[in-house]
Formats: sequence, structure tokens, C-alpha cells
Amino acid sequence: MVASSALLVAGLIAVPAPAQAAPPDISARPSPEEVAKALGRIAKASDGRVRLGVVGRSNEGRPLRLATLGHGRTRLLLVTQQHGDEPLGTPAAVRALWTLGVPDTPWHRWLRSRVTVDVVVQANPDGAVRNQRYNHDPSATGEYAQPGVGYDINRFHNPLTPIEDNPVPESRAVLRHWHATHPRVVIDYHMQGRYVQPDGEETTASILWPTSPLAPGAAVTESRRLAVHNYDAMTRTARANVTRYPGGDYEGIARNAYGILGSASLLVELSDLPAGQTEFQIRTAYVSMLATAQGAADGSLWQADPARADDIPARGSPLPGALSTLFRADAA
Repeated sequence: MVASSALLVAGLIAVPAPAQAAPPDISARPSPEEVAKALGRIAKASDGRVRLGVVGRSNEGRPLRLATLGHGRTRLLLVTQQHGDEPLGTPAAVRALWTLGVPDTPWHRWLRSRVTVDVVVQANPDGAVRNQRYNHDPSATGEYAQPGVGYDINRFHNPLTPIEDNPVPESRAVLRHWHATHPRVVIDYHMQGRYVQPDGEETTASILWPTSPLAPGAAVTESRRLAVHNYDAMTRTARANVTRYPGGDYEGIARNAYGILGSASLLVELSDLPAGQTEFQIRTAYVSMLATAQGAADGSLWQADPARADDIPARGSPLPGALSTLFRADAA
């Protein structure tokens, strides 16, 4: 049953679903209500193969929705939209859940027997409804907060801080889920501004593994394998122009935190391209999700050469004159 993940991803994308079994139609900037409706439809169409739950609640009480498929030993955790104004990972996750959870072919049953995929879909619903980076907490203070607005969720996964002392409920929920399940892989989907490479080509996505010196060597090596596997799928199948994200080493960033805890951890940043390329960007994240699940199931993910991560080109300079809808262009 082992096969090339890139070929399998290409096949899954190329074969259209029957009209009566089309995935949910969800907008590029979905509301929490859209997300709930789409996940409910997937769960129903999958006859329970996609299981729904919550990992916690936002500061305003909105559910932090979890969708799970498969029952295999290797556990994966995907997180979308920690920053509410970076939405495209969420529609990509909805499509990936449909693709992997609704069909019941022998291949799909095989994959679901090898992996368990958890997806925290739209980890910042309060920020999503406001189209803002932060969660909603007018009492937020201190570093990585905007007073009167909220906290940057992706700065509060610090594994060195007791969870009960963490002021951000969305981050606490993801941390508690990690400790309950110990996933081998964690991927966090974000968006960035627009950048151009020295050859004049525009970056369409950037990726990075843990860079904290606290991350153990084995986890960093597996993270670099994960990066190479995703780079290959995103460039070859999605035709994305993928670069290396220039992220820092602070341990509160999810990419670093879950590497410190021992997972293969990866940040995926989709560039904030013009509206006409939104579908391309959603497809890029979708390919990343499918390739990761397939690579974990067939073992090809762990056969990637980690040294090749150093060959991923550094992200270039900001694109002159480009306007971004994001709060910032370089702070995942």
C-alpha cells in the first residue's frame, strides 16, 4: 500500500467528486457559523468517520472546534487561523477533512487505519469575526498583547509556563489537547505579507521548523524531514514558490513550543496574494495537509533527507508597493 505521497495527492486533487458529494462551499474568510455548518455537513456525509468535538472555548465563549478522522497509531495535529486575520488555512482544512474522511475506498480505509488526524479548525474565532490578529480580551496587558484588544495567541504556547498560569484560553486549549494526545506531528497554518525573491519571482508560501535551542535534536531532525516533505509536495503538486520563513526562537511560538515538547513541528505561511490567487493559496495548504497525512501513513515523511531543509531558499524582500490586509507582514 506504500506509494508516492506526491502522486497520491495529485490523484486525489485530479479526480472530481460526484455532484451529489461535493465538499461544503465555504468562504475564504469564513465566520465561526460557516465553520460549524461545514464541519457538521462533513460529519454527516462521512457517516461518523469524521468526529467532531471541542478543545475549549474562546475568551468570548465560542467553541474551539476539533475535527478528527482515522484511528491509527501515528497522531497528527493541524491548527488553523490562530491569527483571526489569516484565514486561508481554515477552508483548506475543511476540504482536507472532506477528502480524507468522506470517501470510503480501500485506500481511504488504509490511511485512516494508519493515522489519526486532529484539526483545530479556526483556533481564534473571536479574532476571525473581527478580522484581527489577536483574540478578544480588552483586559490584555504585557508583552505580546495589544491593550484593549487582546493577546497574540501564537505567543502563548510556552511549554515552560504552567498551563493554569497561561492567560490565553485558546492557547491553553491547544496545549491541553497536545498533552492529552501527544501528536507526532504538529503543523500551524498562518498567512504573511508579500515578498519577492532575487530572481524576481514572488514567494507564495514560506515554511519553518523549530529554531529554539530548547528543542531536542531528534524533534528538530523530524521537523526538518517534515519541512522537506511539505516543500516537495507544495512545490511539485501545488506549484507553489516556497521559501524559508525568517522566524525567531521564542519558545511561546507554536512552531517552537511543540518542537520543544518533542513533536515534529512546522509553520506554514501562505502569502497574502491578490484576490484572484486565493484559490491557489487554499489549494497550497490543502496539498500540504494531504501530503502530510499520506506521508505519515506510508512512512515516506520520515524518509526525507533533513539536510535538504537548508536548501530551501530564504524568503526575499517585501514586494515594493504591495498592500496587505494583514496586521503585519513578518511576525507569525
